[in-house]
Amino acid sequence: MNRPRILLPRMRGFSLIELMIAMLIGTLLMLGVVQIFAASKAAYRLSEGVARVQENARFAMDFLRRDARMAGHFGCKSDQALHLENTLESTLDTATYPQLDFNISIQGYEAVGTDPGKTLTLPATLAVSTDNNYSPVLPDYLVAALDNRIAGSDILLLRYLAPEGISVTAGAPNFAIAPTDAEWDDFIGGIATPGLFGITTCDSASVFQAKGVVAKTSVTMGEAKLNTAASFANPYSVGATLYRAEIEAFYVGLNAQGRPSLYRARFVAGPDADAGSWNKEELVEDVENMQFLYGQDQVLDPAQTPSGVMSRQGTASNVEYSLGVASDAWRRVGSVQIGLLLSSPQRANAETAAAADALMSLGVTLTPPADNRYRSVYQTTVALRNRLFGN
Repeated sequence: MNRPRILLPRMRGFSLIELMIAMLIGTLLMLGVVQIFAASKAAYRLSEGVARVQENARFAMDFLRRDARMAGHFGCKSDQALHLENTLESTLDTATYPQLDFNISIQGYEAVGTDPGKTLTLPATLAVSTDNNYSPVLPDYLVAALDNRIAGSDILLLRYLAPEGISVTAGAPNFAIAPTDAEWDDFIGGIATPGLFGITTCDSASVFQAKGVVAKTSVTMGEAKLNTAASFANPYSVGATLYRAEIEAFYVGLNAQGRPSLYRARFVAGPDADAGSWNKEELVEDVENMQFLYGQDQVLDPAQTPSGVMSRQGTASNVEYSLGVASDAWRRVGSVQIGLLLSSPQRANAETAAAADALMSLGVTLTPPADNRYRSVYQTTVALRNRLFGN
């Protein structure tokens, strides 16, 4: 007996070759996605590094420009004009405390080997410098104060009367003042107990240390421990203006995270104090190098009125030794060129941006380490408005 055959449906599927082809196509697609993601991430890191560098450069330049323009500010007249008229007076003990010498409102210290035409190789591992490889030689008070400085960067020292002044309503020895709360806050400039002051008219200026507690109603001048005289040769009465005296140094230092930053050290001495101290302030991070060039007036004779034309340009060493007396040479400085090298906080895959030929700061070729950080140099020229045209 013949049984009928039952036809079953044929079973179908992927062959091994088809599976391998599918896996290959999938792998290629995944590799493409990963590559696009990696490229996008690298581009993001680079753009973030560029943005951070530009932002930090703007802040650093603002700090330096703002304070450098104040050099030589002594109220109605600059220190330059006051020196020509011999009407700038200081009762501070500059022999014991040379940092108090307001006869020199601006002074620089050139890191040896960083003048124009030289090449500076930046170290891969940063460290605090303990040497005194500067020209002119860094004074002892700055060696001690700038104890986290990094080698290879210039240092700028400024002295001036702060821009915020208060009119005097009664003369010496107790200068009566009557500022509002807002005016007082601006006047003390974040210093809890300021002790160094300057008082000016349009004819003369005197720098002194206060005696006793400084209050919003009066500042008492007198023989304090940093002072050498208890009275002024220049008379001051109602109508004079009282200012806080500023002494500050800008430099590149190593911060707590082991990265370079722009620092400002402010000298603070309280009323009737034995000595003051330097308060270091970290202003802007990732500033790796700082260079300065100074423009001098074409008239160097200290007995003559400056022309206001800056015909000479050089390093701090060039200025320091351009005349027989350093203070006369620095009083003829009317402009400052600033060069800053900044880097990104993190690695930014910036191989091309790290090329040595792209990093030139005021004539100094900077060779960075191969750490893939984005770097850029920013330069500007600051006119010292209190030094121009003999004002």
